[in-house]
Amino acid sequence: MYAVIETGGKQYRVEVGTVLEVELLDVEPGQSITLERVLLVADGAEAAVGNPVVADAAVEAHVVGFDRGEKVIAFKYRPKARRRVKKGHRQELTVLRISDIRFNGKSAAETQAKADAESGAARAKVEEAAARQAAGDAAIAAKLAAKSASADAASAKAPAKAKAVPKVADAGAAPKKARAKAAEAPAKTPAAAPKRSRTKKDE
Repeated sequence: MYAVIETGGKQYRVEVGTVLEVELLDVEPGQSITLERVLLVADGAEAAVGNPVVADAAVEAHVVGFDRGEKVIAFKYRPKARRRVKKGHRQELTVLRISDIRFNGKSAAETQAKADAESGAARAKVEEAAARQAAGDAAIAAKLAAKSASADAASAKAPAKAKAVPKVADAGAAPKKARAKAAEAPAKTPAAAPKRSRTKKDE
């Protein structure tokens, strides 16, 4: 919900919690005031426009303190008359914080408080779920770390197995064995060729 108010000859669009500087008002710091010149009130899709002000509408504000605006220079002169006038002005301001907007029995502050409470409850649920998830992840990580530590300890206690060295065959062993077998085996003599009988053609 927001409203358009008029004060000090100026119009301001305000919501709950808005801090604004208005023309100097006859109030004291810490005091609560009600601004009754409400020109427009809008609540979601509903809006009420005043003629010139909205009936049954009011804006409550809290006086924060006082301030002064920036200096404004006003300079006047008349040519060929040696007339020069220079003036400076700093407007006195009142700092207000909007605390509530009321219209037709509705209060913007109460509505916002309910919404904040609901969002706070939802945020608390989300944070609780995140905390549970983080705790579960931490437990899993601890289990994995303990398992890896036990595996490392077991591998450290086990004696180191000597690696099998492949046997390298002696280059001269095979020829020696072959020579020994050849010596043991009886020498084979070539078979005698069979004798041919002489025929008449040979004679």
